[in-house]
Amino acid sequence: MAAAALNLPSLSSSPSPSLSHSTHFLPIPLSLSSKSLPKSHSFHSHSLPKPLLVATAAAAAAKSPISHFFSDDDSDDKPREECGVVGIYGDHEASRLCYLALHALQHRGQEGAGIVSVNDDVLQSVTGVGLVSEVFNQTKLDQLPGDSAIGHVRYSTAGASMLKNVQPFVAGYRFGSVGVAHNGNLVNYGSLRAKLEDSGSIFNTSSDTEVVLHLIAISKQRPFLLRIVDACEQLEGAYSMVFITEDKLVAVRDPYGFRPLVMGRRSNGSVVFASETCALDLIEATYDREVFPGEVLVVDKNGIQSLCLMAHPQPKSCIFEHIYFALPNSVVFGRSVYESRRAFGEILATEAPVDCDVVIAVPDSGVVAALGYAAKAGVAFQQGLIRSHYVGRTFIEPSQRIRDFGVKLKLSPVRAVLEGKRVVVVDDSIVRGTTSSKIVRLLKEAGAKEVHMRIASPPIIGSCYYGVDTPSAEELISNRMSVDEIREFIGCDSLAFLPFDSLTKLLGNDSSNFCYACFSGNYPVEPREIKVKRVGDFVDDGLNGSLESIDGGWVQANRHQNLENHLNVEKVGGV
Repeated sequence: MAAAALNLPSLSSSPSPSLSHSTHFLPIPLSLSSKSLPKSHSFHSHSLPKPLLVATAAAAAAKSPISHFFSDDDSDDKPREECGVVGIYGDHEASRLCYLALHALQHRGQEGAGIVSVNDDVLQSVTGVGLVSEVFNQTKLDQLPGDSAIGHVRYSTAGASMLKNVQPFVAGYRFGSVGVAHNGNLVNYGSLRAKLEDSGSIFNTSSDTEVVLHLIAISKQRPFLLRIVDACEQLEGAYSMVFITEDKLVAVRDPYGFRPLVMGRRSNGSVVFASETCALDLIEATYDREVFPGEVLVVDKNGIQSLCLMAHPQPKSCIFEHIYFALPNSVVFGRSVYESRRAFGEILATEAPVDCDVVIAVPDSGVVAALGYAAKAGVAFQQGLIRSHYVGRTFIEPSQRIRDFGVKLKLSPVRAVLEGKRVVVVDDSIVRGTTSSKIVRLLKEAGAKEVHMRIASPPIIGSCYYGVDTPSAEELISNRMSVDEIREFIGCDSLAFLPFDSLTKLLGNDSSNFCYACFSGNYPVEPREIKVKRVGDFVDDGLNGSLESIDGGWVQANRHQNLENHLNVEKVGGV
């Protein structure tokens, strides 16, 4: 149901209580200006050693209690951003604004959504499974009055008790109530939870976010702001969070700044926090700045207070926000996502040229990089693949199996563009390689004479532990094969990835402020505990039992990965 179908009243810009800005120990802003396109450079990739695993991928699927929910057709072979958050203070239509902002962040999570608002010192919550438009309607939004609210969209794959893990979470403790929405992943979740359970804490969900609420509740610090600081000082990993209480809105970002979080203002003075600036644009909020790594921002009737969470190391913001996750119209980590992706395409055209007749993209995430490639190469960009935006989360396949059915549901080739042509197809990344092979086959069946794959990211060789759902390392095709072997596997005529050195040169002085763990295997925060992989975050979705009792999906992280720089990735096959 679209926003218009709700017959929402127009978003008011009527005056709200003015918010002054008082600062206590504000961190120094980072310089994140864009850089010009660098000269070409060679690329050397690190290959991860074969990880020591609890079970193989096949055993994981066989033992998993939900493996029968998944088909062999892996038609969405992409990393997934697991959530997006919103917080609004000082607007009497806070929940409706939150609803619209979550619409803008829907690409960050499609399986669950929720909003918590405050009215007369009472926190009221509506959460549900599905898209934002499926969870909320006029009646439900009417249940969320008040001038402050937080919201959350979540990605997950399956689970018997998925609803209970949909955020925001709300908890009551002896000093009041608190709601929280979290984007990220805590790498020390297991040890924190075990310690809390040993002390008598009872958990209602399997989400790492619930740990944060328990830490706040047991903290001896006063006032509430210091409880949050005390709790966050015990966390390791990635977290961009918004909290709501009876009278405050609080935004927190981890010391490394893995996941994005921005602040903006509406014309009536209300303050907005969101995972991306595209959410600010939709509700007519003006972008102010990022929430700095390690910063705690508190908004209440007295204004805005900024505190430094702790002495923070060099930022390590997720580079995949610019490669894939964020919308092109967003500004993330101080840089235009559109300009970054266009520059990635230009680099590929410069460093991996090939004679071709047409440049196409794998929609939607490959479009901007393809535009950059085409412009630099002087070749026409055309829509060779049309994406269907109306495919539901479930579908019924005919009894006579259709090859590449999942991909064909989503992508349709345009024969008039492809037939008899030498085609360059630009995609943002290759994960397992299964979807890429099906796309190549689809293009050749539509008459393409040659298919040259250009990937607007370096090879992915490491799994993410900071809030992105990626396969385990041995499932990543670039961790198992050379570029030439990948080219043969997916069946294209040539293959080239964005050179890592060229990526860092493009970022210039800011290059050291990004996390490249998925490309290098070097983790800023060591993943010391078990984590969910294999078929998404199914254990996180409410399957009960101790961690030890669940076979298959859990993978023991390698505490000390000895990386060897032995794979010299070469551009092959006519590049």
